[in-house]
Amino acid sequence: MDNPDFIIIGAGSSGCVLAERLSASGRYKVLVLEAGGDDRRFFVQMPLGYGKTFFDPKVNWMYRAEPDPGLAGNVDHWPRGRVLGGSSSINAMVWMRGHRADFDDWRDAGNPGWGSDEMWDAFRAVECAVIGDDSHRGRTGPLNLFVPGKTVHPLTRKWFEAAHAIGLPLNPDFNSESQDGVGLLEFTIHKGRRLSAARAFLRPAMKRPNLRVITGAHVTGLAFDGNRVTGVTYKRSGQTVTVTAGREVIMSGGSVNSPQLLQLSGIGPAEHLKSLGIEVRLDNSNVGRNLQDHVGTNYTYRANCPTINQQLGSWWGKLSAGLHYLLLRDGPLSVSLNQAGGFIRTDPGRTRPNMQLYFQAISTVIPRPGERPILNPDPWPGFSIGWSNCRPKSRGEIMIRSADPFDAPRITPNALSHEDDVAEMLATGKLIRQMAAAKPMADHIEAELLPGPGITDDQAMIDDIRRRSGTVYHPVSTCRMGPDAAHAVVDSRLRVHGIEGLRVVDCSVFPNIMAGNTNAAAIATGWRAAELVLQDAG
Repeated sequence: MDNPDFIIIGAGSSGCVLAERLSASGRYKVLVLEAGGDDRRFFVQMPLGYGKTFFDPKVNWMYRAEPDPGLAGNVDHWPRGRVLGGSSSINAMVWMRGHRADFDDWRDAGNPGWGSDEMWDAFRAVECAVIGDDSHRGRTGPLNLFVPGKTVHPLTRKWFEAAHAIGLPLNPDFNSESQDGVGLLEFTIHKGRRLSAARAFLRPAMKRPNLRVITGAHVTGLAFDGNRVTGVTYKRSGQTVTVTAGREVIMSGGSVNSPQLLQLSGIGPAEHLKSLGIEVRLDNSNVGRNLQDHVGTNYTYRANCPTINQQLGSWWGKLSAGLHYLLLRDGPLSVSLNQAGGFIRTDPGRTRPNMQLYFQAISTVIPRPGERPILNPDPWPGFSIGWSNCRPKSRGEIMIRSADPFDAPRITPNALSHEDDVAEMLATGKLIRQMAAAKPMADHIEAELLPGPGITDDQAMIDDIRRRSGTVYHPVSTCRMGPDAAHAVVDSRLRVHGIEGLRVVDCSVFPNIMAGNTNAAAIATGWRAAELVLQDAG
């Protein structure tokens, strides 16, 4: 495409929405550059296929974090989508808005237009939900949402009863007014197929003549005229191409790749950039910093009744499930692993939940190097109850290692480095055991496998949490939004402070992480940002 008005770097969750909204009027030419390839792959489209894409470099950046003291020195695997749809093409598909107060926190931090009212409008605009109240949920948006019914394993209902026995209510809709309690989750699945941002937004828009999408285009740097970004340079099939934007360049690479490209282009911590021989265009120490992420772990039990292990644990079980999926788009392969979850407060005095729960009627205790074994579970019946923190106080950073744009950045999560995060994880571990000991859950447990009945005192439980915890793949805030360049990277209209013609639109701009999975907020951010871009374009 010659002379595009807008260049969008990255066809991830936010980028796909932007491309659809900016091209909808037909007034502007939009070019999308995606480093990855096509999303029309079987294991991308099959919901439980994320067990395969978790370690597939064809669709996954396959990042690895630095050894983390907070995780007992472990090196955490950081999958990020390298494909049309970005991480919405390889994630667990949970649709979770977050708590309303989280977005009011964004607004109150000096970001007008990003409070819960505006974000709830964006969520309603994109959703086509089948549950909840009409006053809260969208019914006509392009993103069809699915709640599992007959595919829910019977143990899930037993877990609900056990949770109720210890005082947790049943929540029919986590995306309305209240998050407290346990219940079934919503998923971006439609008719048995993953409904990524690419399928819901980008592919319909690609029929328009004013939108062009180029895959395999790895953006290596930004082009400048003074302090204004005029275009980008990318490499594709060994060729270097420079393209100019008539109006703006919009970075939608996500919390890893957006700060990486800013730093490669000379926007970031000056001393770090100088040490790598990069010319400093704008000294902003916030680029790549303030990294926040949810950290999770689980307790695993051997059951005395069949679980999904028995459905997928043998070759004939896999064959049956595969045929069932191919013929009917149904069965265990047509849904996510965590079909239920919830939110709790570790302290009743808290104004909102601070921990998220997960239930899965499957166990994967046996390690399988290089594989996420959800398609190859343990040979015995088992299940897991997991949890993660909603608002961690620990902070990390993402910094480039060199001036080479093909060199993966250094990811330093600093997980569980704040004592309050550790205390929350410990308190929730104790609550999980209360759930497991409550009827009727206790009637279906043969033994606790992980961490095991010998891990009982606080220090032993904390040591286990550090050894077995890891990211739940929700990194945010590495280009965070705020009114002051001394503490932020972009302003409330997502324009990079001190640079003209450049915005960042993805989860890296979140001022703070929210309670719950981050993909819904990334999609809503793309929708909200498109409104701002179009307003500014007149």
